[in-house]
Amino acid sequence: MSAGERALAFPCGGDTLVGILHLPPQPRARGVVVVVGGPQYRAGSHRQFTLLARSLAAAGTPVMRFDYRGMGDSEGAARSFEDVAEDLRAAIDRFMLEAPGLREVVLWGLCDGASAAALYAPQDARVAGVVLLNPWVRTEQGAARATLKHYYGGRLRDPALWRKVAAGRFDLSGSLRSMLGVVRSALTPTPPEPEEACGAALPERLHANLAGFTGRILVLLAGADLTAQEFADTARAPQWRALLDGPRAECRTLPQADHTFSRREWHDQVVAWTVAWLGSW
Repeated sequence: MSAGERALAFPCGGDTLVGILHLPPQPRARGVVVVVGGPQYRAGSHRQFTLLARSLAAAGTPVMRFDYRGMGDSEGAARSFEDVAEDLRAAIDRFMLEAPGLREVVLWGLCDGASAAALYAPQDARVAGVVLLNPWVRTEQGAARATLKHYYGGRLRDPALWRKVAAGRFDLSGSLRSMLGVVRSALTPTPPEPEEACGAALPERLHANLAGFTGRILVLLAGADLTAQEFADTARAPQWRALLDGPRAECRTLPQADHTFSRREWHDQVVAWTVAWLGSW
């Protein structure tokens, strides 16, 4: 571990969670909790969460990254991003205890980690902001529409595709069947979710939670990612525009980046945007 880093073990619902604290010599009063998304643990894809935490700590921001129950080194049964509120609260509790002078936190999440952060934020007065990278707002219809618009639209304009078709090196009939299946999904309304999911689809629930959250919002999107494009399409709705165009929110897009911002220059840009945003309020 680098200087200023140490491992922590702390309780959550009868299990033990494991995390890493990044504490600068003179920590600021606003810290960052990294909210892991998908089947990931606290280091992240290509160590992106580790690198992010070290960069933020070098800029003076204390950081906590940890494993949910059932992931990485933490105990317990695995759970979905919609069922990690207790884990997040336990991590923030321990972060506040370990970082003297910490007054508030920002939740920083990628994909369904971003969605978990958005769902949790209004529940905890200590959360002053959220950084949402490629938020997961997946519905079958929304995913199909994003695929048609952003994948098939570009594919059909690609000269290389038509050269393969002309040369007989492309399964045109199979691809057409696949595309027609996507078209059917895009045109079929998404059925309402069951009562235990509050009777609303995920995009509506995320909007309601963010609209009820009084803190700051930073949305970072990867231009070459279908998850990001589905969110961007969803966010064109009037209620989303009213939220994201408001004074509490800031949105940025990195046009060529993939879902995890895997190139070093993409990662560095995300870090730079995060550092600048943290210092702007």
